Amino acid sequence: MQHTGACSIEALVELGKGDTTTGSGLSACWKLLWTTEKETLFILKKAGLFGTKAGEVYQAIDMQAGTLQNVITFPPDGAFVVDSSIEVASSQRTNFTFNAATLQLHRRSIKLPPYGQGWFETVYLDKNIRVAKDSRGDTLVVVRDGPCRRF
Repeated sequence: MQHTGACSIEALVELGKGDTTTGSGLSACWKLLWTTEKETLFILKKAGLFGTKAGEVYQAIDMQAGTLQNVITFPPDGAFVVDSSIEVASSQRTNFTFNAATLQLHRRSIKLPPYGQGWFETVYLDKNIRVAKDSRGDTLVVVRDGPCRRF
């Protein structure tokens, strides 16, 4: 099963070769389907340490505004939100710099120091699916999820 998924991702990567994927089509609210990103997987697995459970994971990208927001929800009203600025580096690469991080739990907001910068390459993009690989070797598969909302 996992082998089939990896083959499917690589097939999409092959389909996306040479495409420009850093235009307005990248702007959307994206819902996580699958990832190898260690911090996200850790938070999803260990949400109980925060006295909650993990919900959906989103990325809100606005290319015109130059913003990226990563969100892990903790239903009913919590979230871990990381805000970043982004800029196009090439036809598939987007650079990012973290600007703010907030943990919202039980109607309390805790500001955390944002730390980090890097890049991601959108190696496949269509009307519904996006596959990205990042500067740490992680892979992300997301699906377009309607209008974006800011957390």
